[in-house]
Amino acid sequence: MSRAARTVPDVLAAVDLGSNSFHLVVARYSHGQLVVIDRMREMVRLGGGVGPDGRLDKVVAARALACLERFGQRLRDMHARSVRVVGTNALRISRRKQAFLERARDALGHPIEIISGMEEARLIYAGVAHTLPSEPGRRLVIDIGGGSTEVVIGEGYEPLLLESLKLGCVSLSQRYFPEERLSERRFERARLAARVEIEPMQTRFLQHGWESVVGSSGTVRAIGECLHERDPQATAITAEGLDKLVAEMARASHCRELELESLTEERRPVFPGGVVILAELFAALGIEQLRMAEGALRDGLLHDMVGRLTDEDPRERTVGSMERRYHVDTAQAARVEATALGFLAQVAESWELDDPHAELVLKWAARLHEIGLDVAHSGYHRHGAYLLENADMPGFAREEQLLLARLVGAHRRKLMLTGVEDLIPPWDRLAIHLMLLLRLAVLLHRGRSATALPPIELTARARTLEMRFPARWLKDHALSVEDLHQEIEYLRTQDVKLRIYSGSRAAAE
Repeated sequence: MSRAARTVPDVLAAVDLGSNSFHLVVARYSHGQLVVIDRMREMVRLGGGVGPDGRLDKVVAARALACLERFGQRLRDMHARSVRVVGTNALRISRRKQAFLERARDALGHPIEIISGMEEARLIYAGVAHTLPSEPGRRLVIDIGGGSTEVVIGEGYEPLLLESLKLGCVSLSQRYFPEERLSERRFERARLAARVEIEPMQTRFLQHGWESVVGSSGTVRAIGECLHERDPQATAITAEGLDKLVAEMARASHCRELELESLTEERRPVFPGGVVILAELFAALGIEQLRMAEGALRDGLLHDMVGRLTDEDPRERTVGSMERRYHVDTAQAARVEATALGFLAQVAESWELDDPHAELVLKWAARLHEIGLDVAHSGYHRHGAYLLENADMPGFAREEQLLLARLVGAHRRKLMLTGVEDLIPPWDRLAIHLMLLLRLAVLLHRGRSATALPPIELTARARTLEMRFPARWLKDHALSVEDLHQEIEYLRTQDVKLRIYSGSRAAAE
């Protein structure tokens, strides 16, 4: 069994740092089922604090950190592998956020993953699908967040078509309805802006089709509650009811004039933007009725955690899919993987790589290190790095993709550490060790032979690695000796020492 394989903890927690609200959900895992035992939610409006220059406002950052301190108290006694924390659009677009992320990690006691819009859509669908009764046919899922809107078509637990629109209730409300001011002209301008964002995905979604429509998130739920207040017989959001709400709001000059008891003070400033987005989605996709789902991103996170700890890790499916798509020589990848992981087992303690994530990332990098060959042989390591950094990779957080890209980009030729400083701790410091293990595994399998390598002993200290080969093996493998000599020179430029021994005698330094 892999050192990364583990049983599912009894209690799991997921934290969703949304652009509008922060959510914490804690669930007990029992007999293959997740049962929610605690929820916390605070409207932080992080997205409203990201300025035009991409910097996070200090007041908003302080409000966010205060919330995370409270969440952190609830999570204080939970083990790291029992908790996942993800950030969405506000943290995707903000610049110079490293200091905030470090303070947020200290407040929570757990690191924060920043996920892509497509990964957000996938997790939202997972949360919705696992909390709805099983039903035949395709469903359309809509989630309106503070900084982005996710739209997904799926069947059962499987998403089929995903889209993340750069359109959120916070950003749209701030731009077109500042200080909660309303007017017919403001609604016209806001709806046009929403239409421009929605139009490129309209045809693809209509071609796929669906049998039912469900909504997730507080914004959609708030709209449903307001429509139910106007019509107590309403059990879903209908196109007719939504049109009436838009018309009523367009006639008003301020949100306070709406006289909707279900519209809370904290929701009111971002409500107009949410209504506009949903109205335009209804119009563009011809939706007649939408019902609410209880599940959301945080619920999807919980189910994703269970999958990662069992045999349903979506990241494994993604890696397998990329191997097939880019025509990877899987036999060669398996040889490199086995050697790299064997090396890791020997140096994990000395190089502080005993985190199970190190094994997973090294394994995936070994399996994908040649995907760039499908683009061009020349510089294929750089092509592979580009693909990994920019591809949609379901299940992977942005930081995981960056780490994979850095490893693959550095697996041959000169050792380049460009971009390593962008990795989150501790990988900004430890990535060089994983790079070295991958480089050596690739080097020793250059001949692509099915013949197994002999036992090779590794000893690691700081930025020094010693390799001891069986007696005479190096004499019988002149090409490997030459490659190892070249590797010594490559590593020396980064102040890394590689020492090679044959039996008990030093062969080179």
